[in-house]
Amino acid sequence: MEDTVEDPPTSAVLLDHCHFSQIIFNNVEKFYVPGGDVTCYYTLTQHFIPRRKDWIGIFRVGWKTTREYYTFMWVNLPTDVQSESTKEQEVQFKAYYLPKDDEYYQFCYVDQDGVVRGASIPFQFRPENEEDILVVTTQGAVEEIEQHNSELCKENQELKDSCVSLQKQNSDMQAELQKKQEELETLKSINKKLEQKVKEQEDSWETELLQLRVHNQKIASENEQMEVRVDQLQAQLLTQEKEMEKLVQGKQDKTQQLEHLKKENDQLFLSLTEQREYQRTLEQTVEELKQKEATAMEKQQELMDQNLDLSKRLSENKVICSVLQKEKERIERENDLLKRENGRLMSYMGLDFDSLPYQVPTADQGGTGQSPGLVYGNPYSGIQESSAPSLLSIKKCPTCTSNFADDTYDHTLEEQHIQTLYLNCPICDKSFSAKEKQIFEDHVFCHTL
Repeated sequence: MEDTVEDPPTSAVLLDHCHFSQIIFNNVEKFYVPGGDVTCYYTLTQHFIPRRKDWIGIFRVGWKTTREYYTFMWVNLPTDVQSESTKEQEVQFKAYYLPKDDEYYQFCYVDQDGVVRGASIPFQFRPENEEDILVVTTQGAVEEIEQHNSELCKENQELKDSCVSLQKQNSDMQAELQKKQEELETLKSINKKLEQKVKEQEDSWETELLQLRVHNQKIASENEQMEVRVDQLQAQLLTQEKEMEKLVQGKQDKTQQLEHLKKENDQLFLSLTEQREYQRTLEQTVEELKQKEATAMEKQQELMDQNLDLSKRLSENKVICSVLQKEKERIERENDLLKRENGRLMSYMGLDFDSLPYQVPTADQGGTGQSPGLVYGNPYSGIQESSAPSLLSIKKCPTCTSNFADDTYDHTLEEQHIQTLYLNCPICDKSFSAKEKQIFEDHVFCHTL
């Protein structure tokens, strides 16, 4: 056998599944002389198409599978399969690779799938018998032999006709098989197209799912922006609380500051109304997306909870405002009490000294003792007695040049007088003149923005 790169394709297919009639071997001798090359002649049937890996092997008679070949040769592919001249093919086996025993062998055509497509009659590898055999017979025996040969020829012709019929039937079956294979290829093509469509549909679904995820992230980003807005509102509430504390400590222009606070409160209510309208719009949007993304409902629920918390904070702010209002009323009552007490003191001093605006009590009138009619004691009891001109000495305010009696001069009264001349910002402690009231109100309003 010639050197080959690879072994021929074989299989363990049983003989019942082979198609021996697709390849017909011609001119097969009963025996071949050892030491010489052997040429195998074969014919391709009408519906058989050879392939590149087809091969012809020499098998010992009685083989079971195509793996039991003794030697093999690759077949020659014809240039035109449909041509009648290319149906007749041949391969040559070199003498070196042929069997050396006298067992019976046969040619078998095996395709590249390992399936046997044709088999020859058995033959042997043995030398020729050189002895001449002389046959002596009678005329009657000769006639009997000729009659027997005639019968054998007739039987051989019938067998050939049967073989032709079987070959035709086999060709029809091969044509039907080829048709079935074409239908199978068509079905495979349709199946491949359907798989491609399914894959495209899956890609489309994945793209749609990705778009839904992006939309979900957008909703989550909007919710985070709403949370930031809520934090800003909470910061505004804290700023308002600080502003109210400073308004309580200010003790001046309570009525104007209270009106300003009411305006800010109305603005807060208006902002809250706008926030609720925006919240209702957002709830409608989330309702439309509820079927596409379940998690958006949870985010919206969290936002509603935060809005409820903001409403609670606003309610607490109202309570604080009410408490501050009560504190302001209490301070005003205390101021009224101080004013009445001051009036009582002035009235008390006016009874003793009608000609003077202020009177210094003497040691006989009270000394260091406390007047029984005063709640906080006599504020002038610590001033030493002086002469009449010193009682009429006057001090002036450094800002508005208002006059203060020297004997009635008190730093607390001076501070209260100066506070009436200036307007202090309760947030940044910036001072404004009482004449710049409109500028002061605009400045305080800018802190609320």
